[in-house]
Amino acid sequence: MTHHDEAAAVRPLTLAWVSRHLEVGERIVKIEALHGGITAEMRRLTIGMRDGGTRDLVLRTFVDVEHAEDWLNREAGALTLLTETGVPAPGLVAADPTAAQCEYPSLLMTHLAGRTVLDDEGLETRVPLLARQLVAIHALRPAERPREYVTLTTADTVVTPKGADAAAWTAAIDVIRNPAPPYEGRFLHRDFQPGNVLFDVLPSRPAGARITGVVDWAATSWGPADLDVAHCSTVLALLHGPAWGLRFPEAYEEAGGVLAAAASERLYWQVRDGLACSEEVQQVAQPWREAGRPELTTRTVQERLNTYVTALMDALG
Repeated sequence: MTHHDEAAAVRPLTLAWVSRHLEVGERIVKIEALHGGITAEMRRLTIGMRDGGTRDLVLRTFVDVEHAEDWLNREAGALTLLTETGVPAPGLVAADPTAAQCEYPSLLMTHLAGRTVLDDEGLETRVPLLARQLVAIHALRPAERPREYVTLTTADTVVTPKGADAAAWTAAIDVIRNPAPPYEGRFLHRDFQPGNVLFDVLPSRPAGARITGVVDWAATSWGPADLDVAHCSTVLALLHGPAWGLRFPEAYEEAGGVLAAAASERLYWQVRDGLACSEEVQQVAQPWREAGRPELTTRTVQERLNTYVTALMDALG
């Protein structure tokens, strides 16, 4: 009898599709819901093998998600490309982006060891590891480029937090009214941040001594390295405090990464991502609280964002 909790139940056509992609004699013995995915339902499937051992797969299902076909095609393409590189990413097992066989657009991939680490402890060890990993991603030169990056935030969609430094935010919004600076294109993850990086956490070593995987490649794009660095910086600022957001670009350069030459150009991307996060503070803060950071209320995260954006603008002054 397959054990699974109700929340984790997989729909019949999808189960049949998964089963067709298993080895002869293998079967699904356990299904559990994974938390942390904002756009997709994520499930871990434990597969019973013929020799009596088990292996794990991850099933990602997009239910009522606009552009699901595009997201899944991009993720499948990225995972295929990454198998030939040293970047630790899941292996693609199967994809059904148009839901031709499953109830909903789905992707099946290998499960990576490790877990996300969102606590402050050990952060000074993890930040250089994050920076090194991002430099390695940006060094990839795929034969076929992913599509050009997109930014959805405009000067008119920014949500200025309550009690924010009005002058700093007005100045920041003016920064993104300008056209994007010229840049050299790079292979971008586009959502590289602690929530998408797995660390091995063993009793014998400090929390997060080694990266075991980078996940969620659905937004892979081509664009400036600064954009990925800016995104990770903003998330670090909200999760661990503004000083860490300001520190990350230095860590990236120390790891051998190259950012825009002019301070004003670097600022453009940093500010653009900080302002983009202003629209998503609630969506971001809730999973963090569920993952063991109850103190990260929407209000606290907004205050950190204000401090961070203000600090970026001060640095320019």
